[in-house]
Amino acid sequence: MKDIILKKLNDIETSNNIKILHAVESGSRAWGFASKDSDYDVRFIYVRPTEYYLALEKQDDVLNCELNETFDINGWDIQKVLKLAYKSNPTIFEWSLSPIVYKTSPIFSSIKDTIFEYFSSKSGLYHYISTAKSNYRMYLKGDQVRLKKYFYVIRPILACRWILDNKSPVPMLFSDLVSAELPEYMKPYIDYLLDLKMNSSEKEYGDKIPQVNEFIENEFIAINDEISKLSEEKNNQWQPLDKLFLEVLKENLI
Repeated sequence: MKDIILKKLNDIETSNNIKILHAVESGSRAWGFASKDSDYDVRFIYVRPTEYYLALEKQDDVLNCELNETFDINGWDIQKVLKLAYKSNPTIFEWSLSPIVYKTSPIFSSIKDTIFEYFSSKSGLYHYISTAKSNYRMYLKGDQVRLKKYFYVIRPILACRWILDNKSPVPMLFSDLVSAELPEYMKPYIDYLLDLKMNSSEKEYGDKIPQVNEFIENEFIAINDEISKLSEEKNNQWQPLDKLFLEVLKENLI
């Protein structure tokens, strides 16, 4: 499958006149708990020819390339990525830490080092707790629930715990978060859910697990309390990002 994805990425480069700087898996496969029928969530960062960025007319900064039952492939322009890094967007950090890398470039290490200087604990906490609450409200309140959605609530909760403990971007692998942040009494429930998730359909329904729901609701309260105590810390300097953007353009003349 990696060869197929690389062929698709190479075709995207050619047909759109871009250079892909980094391409990764971003969904459940990168988190380490794909189902038998999980699709491939491929995300990439790209750069265009210099003159593209000099146009007066506003330019697109996203490429939506493929969306079907097998592939979900899209990419963000490097300019968009650096602007989001300035805002400490957690998605950028996750792409940088994915354990499944399809394609990368020498300059990406500089990109990663620079954007990590813009990580904000408070921004990350707001992002992950909002994601957890939204998924909980939408998918886990009934007596019958979509079992895989437990992970779309538990993972961001553990991500919050990671940020509170480490003040750093969150690792992608769910197993790393479980090992570091999940209370021991919850691990049998998560092991049970992992077995169901990895050996059943993406759309598998099952009975709500009261103990897991109680853990989630208690964590919402506790994490919100921790967030309220944090002061805002943010890197407000544009200069390093501007410098990096120019370096990317110089090194990747198309």
